[in-house]
Amino acid sequence: MTLTGLPFPLAGPTLILSWPEARQRALCALRLVALGGLVLALAALAACSPVSSGSVEAVRLAVHGETVHPTPESVAASPYFQLQANGPDGEAILVLGKVEDGRLGWYGQGDDIVFTRDGQLIKTVGLPQNLDGLSITGGKNPFETGLQHVTSPITYTRTMDWSPGYRYGNAMQATLTPGGMDTVEILGTRRSLRRYDEHLSGPAGSFTNRYWVDPADGFIWKSRQYVAPGFPLELIQLRPYTGKAS
Repeated sequence: MTLTGLPFPLAGPTLILSWPEARQRALCALRLVALGGLVLALAALAACSPVSSGSVEAVRLAVHGETVHPTPESVAASPYFQLQANGPDGEAILVLGKVEDGRLGWYGQGDDIVFTRDGQLIKTVGLPQNLDGLSITGGKNPFETGLQHVTSPITYTRTMDWSPGYRYGNAMQATLTPGGMDTVEILGTRRSLRRYDEHLSGPAGSFTNRYWVDPADGFIWKSRQYVAPGFPLELIQLRPYTGKAS
């Protein structure tokens, strides 16, 4: 994954075009990011036009580079909910730009977008490999009901669509298994989280997603999820959105 400021052609319909004024503001801010980082980017957003809490603010909060180093101070200085994404080719900090019908849209510089629902990766746009669609059948969706309620292995079927290549309708047999408690440090805060392993296998191959979950409320603070076979994405909640996703 390259989330270092280089835009990629969009795969399928581009949702970001639904908010052209917000994107214009974001691009205006990004022209100044390299000059002064986060402070100038936020100032540019205010200068380009008023910032609406319901609009898309597609600002990556890191200066161009292969890695990002968020701190509690830098995260607290931003008014945006923030998600760190680490991929095979780089890292980025994404900001929450849209909450709609249970789906959270996390936006980076350029056209890269990561969509999640209940902590599960459900769609990506603009990456070298993309998850175009996801459905769960053969039982209740454990992410909707909360992973903290899963106390023994459960099975279901994932159907996944990938691009490029029009690899649609890939049925994957999934087994979700609760594990032990791990200590996960995020921005200097150590959290005791339960690990869940989701093993998927099918004609397209096999891989394992991993989630670190608050045992009290089921919130997924960290995960390693595959966008497509061979393309993992690590997601870390820096400033999480904990409101109702609707």
